[in-house]
Amino acid sequence: MVESNIKFSDLVRVFVYGTLKPGEANYKRYCAGKVVDVKLAIAQGKLFALPMGYPAMTLGDSQVHGYLLFFPNLKILNELDVLENYQPTRQPTANLYNRQMIEVYDSQSLSLGWAWVYLMTLDRVEQLRGCLQPDGWWSGSGLTAKYSYDL
Repeated sequence: MVESNIKFSDLVRVFVYGTLKPGEANYKRYCAGKVVDVKLAIAQGKLFALPMGYPAMTLGDSQVHGYLLFFPNLKILNELDVLENYQPTRQPTANLYNRQMIEVYDSQSLSLGWAWVYLMTLDRVEQLRGCLQPDGWWSGSGLTAKYSYDL
């Protein structure tokens, strides 16, 4: 974990549900050594596995399970925007994912506050032949939510 004197309220919060989760394919490259704190979290939406080997989350009324990652500065968003093929100046339909703020919760349904998340449109999920994950959990490496990880 990154040690610093940063105030908790100043941290950049990102809800991750796929390859950016601890132990998954992109965590080490994009998050390791940059994360200040991490919490298991739940968001409202729908989760889909895509044939390319990564997931997509859409808006919806089911639960999506993932992690709330805390970063010390906004620079991380630029890096994640590139990974997620998101450009804020493009039309939303031209992006693979769109970044927006959502409220996230702990396992007791208590609010953990608002965080950035990368969402895909349902139309794009259908184009890519996404498969609904009814339990709201995705893992490309077979990890469960109780996975022990190093930050």
